[in-house]
Amino acid sequence: MKRIVSVAAVLLLLGGCSGGQNHEKDASKNSQQTSNHEQANAENGTKTKEKNNDLLLESKYFNQIKEVNGQKMIENTSNILSLVNKEYSIGSYVPNDLVRPKVKFSFGDQDIEKSYMRQEAATALEKMFSEAEKNGIYLFASSGYRSYERQKAILNNEIANVGKEKAEQAVATPGQSEHQTGLAMDITSESENYLLSENFGKQKEGIWLREHAHEFGFILRYPKDKENITGYEYEPWHFRYVGKKAAAVIYKNGWTLEEYFQHVEKM
Repeated sequence: MKRIVSVAAVLLLLGGCSGGQNHEKDASKNSQQTSNHEQANAENGTKTKEKNNDLLLESKYFNQIKEVNGQKMIENTSNILSLVNKEYSIGSYVPNDLVRPKVKFSFGDQDIEKSYMRQEAATALEKMFSEAEKNGIYLFASSGYRSYERQKAILNNEIANVGKEKAEQAVATPGQSEHQTGLAMDITSESENYLLSENFGKQKEGIWLREHAHEFGFILRYPKDKENITGYEYEPWHFRYVGKKAAAVIYKNGWTLEEYFQHVEKM
């Protein structure tokens, strides 16, 4: 009888030790899971914060609007993020920092209006063309700054050729052209015979630009299948400077400039 009790006591003791170890393991496991959960939450919080920061924008970069005869006129016209389209106009604005970027032009060395851009955009364009060449991509600038009067002449000519409705799907009204901001450049290549055509988007030069322009602060301004948002036909040659931060966000999300301003919030 005593022997049976002793064996039972030993088994109980051993069982108690084993249970204690399992309890310690469970506690350790739970502690580790809690730690991992907290770390995951912290990482997610950091990512969320970074994401939110990407979508925070200083108020000076939003259009400051004044209505004139029913037209929404942009007052902060020198803003590099100006949203210029069929809704917002920059009137007869002329940039005061136009320079001729040191890049190859489809029309050679002619010193003409469309070879100019605003200083910041021109510097970025030079870097982009240089990097492209290092990768065996040879780009040619075709049309940059365009004055109010020049845009008016282009639109009138297009209306005479195809009619007002069709013309306005392809050519901006004076004051509503991105070219007038001095921040846009039409780009072409020798493979396209220096022309501006949809086929450019299928060429290696157009593909490289679409995939890398954001690294230099440019966006493909009028993407395919976004015509209902931008109001313009697909233009794989038209690149607009918005700065690296905005360009990266727009590229990552596949947005247009219009969609970007639908998501960002004022700081």
